Amino acid sequence: MGLSKRFRKNVKPRLPDGVRIYAIGDVHGRADLLQSLLTVIDADLARSAPERAIQVFLGDYVDRGPDSRAVIDLLIERSKSHETVCLKGNHEVFLLEVLKDPARLEEWRRYGGLLTLVSYGINPTMNPTPEQQIELIEGLRQALPREHLSFLQQLRPSFACGDFFFVHAGVKPGVALERQKEEDLLWIREEFLESERRFGKYIVHGHTPVSVPDIRSNRINIDTGAYATGNLTLLTIQGDSLLAI
Repeated sequence: MGLSKRFRKNVKPRLPDGVRIYAIGDVHGRADLLQSLLTVIDADLARSAPERAIQVFLGDYVDRGPDSRAVIDLLIERSKSHETVCLKGNHEVFLLEVLKDPARLEEWRRYGGLLTLVSYGINPTMNPTPEQQIELIEGLRQALPREHLSFLQQLRPSFACGDFFFVHAGVKPGVALERQKEEDLLWIREEFLESERRFGKYIVHGHTPVSVPDIRSNRINIDTGAYATGNLTLLTIQGDSLLAI
């Protein structure tokens, strides 16, 4: 399904001339869908060859879906041959916190974390005891490639280009973009989603699943619930034109 929209003359956020951005919403372990979109991007790059192409991934690479490990492998490999920006999602933060505190495994399970364990070859029971929790997280710590841990630790909280600001969840209304707290960038929902004010730049985000890309005058949400719907959204931006597929 294609969706495009040009903004009213008095709104029109723009990228610098010669820059094209490909932004991908919350992947959540769907390596198959991510690979399909990377193939679409490669075909578009071969066909049109922009001066500068930046691929922006909006976080939440792990949990809920079946192959978190393969998703991270794809993103690491992609960064070796393309200009990429991998943003931090709340699920990546949670994974790092569980590595430090195995007692949070039960909370992580509610976020779909057991599927991440399985993707690294660890098979947990549905209700592990405290002792088993420690064993499971120690198993994950050993199974997690050093390259994956480095990837998770180096994720960025936000990225700005031209009139656009890319972030996982959103921003706190009334707070300048350079003064945003990371907690809001990764977790905010209603206060941001219900706001109609301008934020200083046009916000591109995910975090809150929608059935189709939600295009507003001040933001666009491209989290289309890939792990449940099979629909991972790719947003292409060039000049003042946006196209979501």
